[in-house]
Amino acid sequence: MTAAQRADARRNYARLLAVAVQEVAAHGADASLEQIARVAGVGSGTVRRHFPSRHALLAAVFRERVEALAAHAADRTDRADPRAALLEWLKAVLASAATISGLAEALNRDRAAAPEDTHVYCACAQLTAAGEPLVRRASAAGALAPGVTIDDLLTLITGIALATTHHPDPTAEAARLLDLTITGISPRTGSALADSTTSPTDGGR
Repeated sequence: MTAAQRADARRNYARLLAVAVQEVAAHGADASLEQIARVAGVGSGTVRRHFPSRHALLAAVFRERVEALAAHAADRTDRADPRAALLEWLKAVLASAATISGLAEALNRDRAAAPEDTHVYCACAQLTAAGEPLVRRASAAGALAPGVTIDDLLTLITGIALATTHHPDPTAEAARLLDLTITGISPRTGSALADSTTSPTDGGR
């Protein structure tokens, strides 16, 4: 491939990705690949060369956000209170999954993807790797119920986000439902839990 061809391929990819981001934001995880091709002004074969599966397309669309959440976790691995650090990160993941169209469904599909669909930008794999140190530290501090894993927590977050997708205020409802589960996740009680999980709009519930 010549330098000009490589430059064209990069431009095609950037254009397709920009259109895909817009279409997924508008229509969720089931955005039409054919519509993406039409808007981008390319054939459907070009879309499939860059994104051989819908799983690959969604991973590319949400890559930046997932990487930001991974960095968010890394920033909290040395916090003095490992329980608060984990809860802060879970709330950040939930807020993104509940409000960014298609992200919760992409995470859900990641979990059920066939082995041939996995790749370096698998959102669940990245979030699992990012959250695992927070879970280990919280477990070591006795701040998690025995046996709770990062997979359990991401499954919970994804389920709450999917359940609140069509709620008039998905952010507040998702936060409320997470609050309802915290006692089962973390046995410690007291003001720290309320301070770290209560949203400013729920009146201190």
